[in-house]
Amino acid sequence: MSQAGFTAPHYLASQTGMQVLQDGGSAIDAMVAAAACIAVVYPHMNSLGGDGFWLIQRQGEAPVAIDACGPAAQLVNPDGYTSDTLPARGTAACITQGGTVSGWQRAREYLSQWRQPLPLSELFEDAITYCETGFSVSESFVNASHKILSQGGVNDAFKQTYTRGGEPLSNGDTLVNPELANSFRHLAQADLNAFYQGDIGQRIYQYFETCDSPLAAADFMNFSAQYVEPLSVVTSRATLYNLPAPTQGIASLLILAIYDRLYQASWNEALQIHYLVEATKLAFQIRNRYVVDPADLTQDLNHFLDADYVHQLSDQISSSSVLPWPHTALPGDTVWMGAVDHEGTLVSFIQSIYWEFGSGVVIPDTGVLWNNRGVSFSLDKNDSNYLRPGRKPRHTLNPAMAVFNDGKRMAYGTMGGEGQPQTQAAFFNRYVYQQQSLADTIAAPRWLLGRAWGDQSHNLKLEAELMQTEGTALQSIGHDLTEVPGCNELMGHAGAVVLDKQQRVSVATDPRSDGAALISESGNG
Repeated sequence: MSQAGFTAPHYLASQTGMQVLQDGGSAIDAMVAAAACIAVVYPHMNSLGGDGFWLIQRQGEAPVAIDACGPAAQLVNPDGYTSDTLPARGTAACITQGGTVSGWQRAREYLSQWRQPLPLSELFEDAITYCETGFSVSESFVNASHKILSQGGVNDAFKQTYTRGGEPLSNGDTLVNPELANSFRHLAQADLNAFYQGDIGQRIYQYFETCDSPLAAADFMNFSAQYVEPLSVVTSRATLYNLPAPTQGIASLLILAIYDRLYQASWNEALQIHYLVEATKLAFQIRNRYVVDPADLTQDLNHFLDADYVHQLSDQISSSSVLPWPHTALPGDTVWMGAVDHEGTLVSFIQSIYWEFGSGVVIPDTGVLWNNRGVSFSLDKNDSNYLRPGRKPRHTLNPAMAVFNDGKRMAYGTMGGEGQPQTQAAFFNRYVYQQQSLADTIAAPRWLLGRAWGDQSHNLKLEAELMQTEGTALQSIGHDLTEVPGCNELMGHAGAVVLDKQQRVSVATDPRSDGAALISESGNG
């Protein structure tokens, strides 16, 4: 009897995805349904106006990747800014396309190569229901609401949608978004391209024409998500896959490749953390120097995953001292979700609006919240991430996948901006090298170097339990430590789905989130 599994950082999205799987739908169908649902119930983390990335692997085949990252507007003028930083909130922050809906379309096109995708009207049922009848907002939503409202810059449609008369909601309050329900209905009837080339796209760019956003009709008419070749690296335990530029997938792969090259079974917990942190520093230097829009790459990123280059990086790490730090950190807020269906198709998916609630701009009459991904560009002409028309910004998003030597396959990932590669590494180390259970690896206390989600400091943060057991040893090596409360959201919302050779599924979600990890037996389809 085959199994299927689904995990998401909000339980309602997990339930939506699992119901599709139980009804015999594919992992891609389930992910589209859950992506729509979580855009409704976790709007501070993601939306239809954000970006997305996919890794999809059919059983016995190589993974396929989809880049659904929106580029900067064709009319954006980097010389037109009077400040040396880009606007983070308000319509002036709306300078990049929202690519995720086109990514859903690409994934459905890929699915159609071997089976008929389920109707969008069916996949959007839960999202529409929660838009119209409402859902209880989470503590995470409330905290993010207080933050963005204190910063200002949100438009009237945002306040009408996500506040009560301009005041933040309280934990457990009911939120509805009937205009977004209408947008889902329209997309189900017209198809997903309507978000760009149809009525919804027209409403969005016509709104932007009335304000100080450079996004225009041409940016919508000419955009589509793209299939891309995943990055991969072979370690002693598994072949690891992630997304290429403009994501930081290279950093996630490099951390684990360096660590695998050095790993010794005799290391204690403190030494394992030390080597992962030092590998993170080296990987982030590569990321910051070389990861740009794919059209502007000066170096094939596969070069850095070559065994000889990994060896060179590994030689820079000492067991008794630390490498210099800090560096400029990358923020970002996101949802990661994973699925495997009864046919063994595995999906690792990530969807983001960048900062909490993105730009703070809801497009009137659509309920769609727009991203502020463009704030990650630089206005320094000497920076490789310099803002230019049509270019994609450096991305924190990077859904991961592993095919193990014993035949197991795993989709895994997390939210958390700068913390994503680190949380992936902490999780992978415990699951693979320490051989802990999937649930324990995600629940265990974590570390994080640099700026975490919602935080500005750059030192090494340890959750309280980890500080108590490993803090002294790490400080003796030279690490600058800060203790944070246990089970802390700033450490990200991790999750994983594993399918073994016997077609048994393991699945886990993060207790730091509002998620659920679900398994079902063979479906109806």
